[in-house]
Amino acid sequence: MPGVGLLHVEVSDGVGLVRLDDPGRRNALSLPLVDEIVATVARLEADRSVGALVVTGAPPAFCAGADLSDLGRSRDSREAGLRRIYEGFLAVARTPLPTIAAVNGAAVGAGMNLALACDVRLAGARARFETRFLELGLHPGGGHTWMLRRIVGPQVALAALLFGEVLDGREAERVGLAWRCVDDDHLVEAAMGMARSCAAGPHELAKRIKATVRRQAAVADHDQAVDLELVEQLWSLDQPDFADRLARLERRVRTRPADTAP
Repeated sequence: MPGVGLLHVEVSDGVGLVRLDDPGRRNALSLPLVDEIVATVARLEADRSVGALVVTGAPPAFCAGADLSDLGRSRDSREAGLRRIYEGFLAVARTPLPTIAAVNGAAVGAGMNLALACDVRLAGARARFETRFLELGLHPGGGHTWMLRRIVGPQVALAALLFGEVLDGREAERVGLAWRCVDDDHLVEAAMGMARSCAAGPHELAKRIKATVRRQAAVADHDQAVDLELVEQLWSLDQPDFADRLARLERRVRTRPADTAP
């Protein structure tokens, strides 16, 4: 799938690689770029060959924030403009596809939102997670405080939001903002490898597992969690993917030499 405009898109081995490609502006979320992200995510969701997404930026940045130059002067026009910018990362946050952010440089403000919107973040050593809202005299938006607090807890969130702490890749890994800090030269490769592992499994099952993890946030106790998972596990037992994999496992067991350890 060729990329056009401000976004470069490739699909291989069931993984859609989405690269923000406006390096002259450090991949800032302009309205044209936002429109391309929204359209691209919708297109990849509709592609039955795609089982996972990787989001990254053209060097030197991941995404340097939002371009607010198109906001109007009235409250209503500003609200509409902000909500339109939000769609750039909300499209990623809402997708049922499993997502990985390969954070290769600065992720600032709304650009950090784009990283937070992904299910998993891999950070290069040169990654930089920076909220910068207080410095700009601007309140965080787009669910920034909710996403950040949910991922790293209130202390780390407030250290970043109020006290200006900037996290590089290794610090992001240490506090749980990133799953792992990866050598910069191998960052995208590592993210694609993780995504391929997911995409190699049943796509609908992966989407349902992701949805279940999200729904568990509102579950009050273990019994409710059991009931929630039971519905989905019963569904999976009826799927051809489970029957095929079980049959392959049984064939391997039957053909295994008797003196081979299980």
